[in-house]
Amino acid sequence: MTPTRPASSVRAATRKPWPAAALLLCVVLSGVSGCARLDRRASVVVTPPASSASSVAPERDRRPRSLAAIIDDELQLGHYDEGRSHLQQYLQQHPADRAAQDMLHQLTADPRQVLGEGSRPHIVQAGDSYSSLAARYLGDANQFLILARYNHSTNPSLLRVGETLHMPTAGRSVATVAAAPASAAIDNRRDVARTTESQAAKARRLQGESADLLAKGHKDQALARLDQALTIDPQLKPMGGGMNALRTQLLGSYHERAIVLYRDQQLEQAIALWDRVLAIDPGYEPAIVYRTRAIELQHRLKQY
Repeated sequence: MTPTRPASSVRAATRKPWPAAALLLCVVLSGVSGCARLDRRASVVVTPPASSASSVAPERDRRPRSLAAIIDDELQLGHYDEGRSHLQQYLQQHPADRAAQDMLHQLTADPRQVLGEGSRPHIVQAGDSYSSLAARYLGDANQFLILARYNHSTNPSLLRVGETLHMPTAGRSVATVAAAPASAAIDNRRDVARTTESQAAKARRLQGESADLLAKGHKDQALARLDQALTIDPQLKPMGGGMNALRTQLLGSYHERAIVLYRDQQLEQAIALWDRVLAIDPGYEPAIVYRTRAIELQHRLKQY
């Protein structure tokens, strides 16, 4: 009489081996979400290590941000609370940074007290931005933030053509020159020329400061200074050397942020950023291609 083998041994003996492809698939999947055994008799789950992205993210959040990133990723987009917090952290490490001090003042001061109660209307035209309007009406493109807050803007990067804004009458503008009496026209033109020259000189000075900071190894601060310089004067002539690479990096950061906005279908902001890139470098091909796509998508969306 043949001895009877236990049922469990029979099952174990007749169980077929896994195909090689299935084994490979299981090994790959086990690193992500665990692998259930293919014969479905048992389930084995491989748990990822405790030091996952959830524990890394807070550490990344604690790292100090550059001034350029604070301005472009937070203040320009209306994230004022986060911007204030990061500005304060930045100033703890760079207490003598005048640009950061000025930006914090723009963020916390009462716009009416700083710019005055009197204002004139301005109808937004294509190509307008708070930076260009601040340069025109306040004589300083870097005062974009307080001008945006003066107009109760929750997103300084977004302006709509035809929208009515209020410009402080304390500032000087090209419109003032056009409306001036004929007897004062020459003097006014000289004033505007001096303002234009001072803006160009300021842009060159900021670019020089950027070069000095870069030479000292302060790359983030150098980027922030160059960003300010090119906001004032997009046609600013490059200085050469390492500054060319810094300018390329800055344009790349504009382009990357524009792509994120494009994917989120925030098309006006994306197009405005690509306009900014092309004002600095008209031959920047990625910006040309993506800007064209964004405008086409914008037109298609308006049809529905």
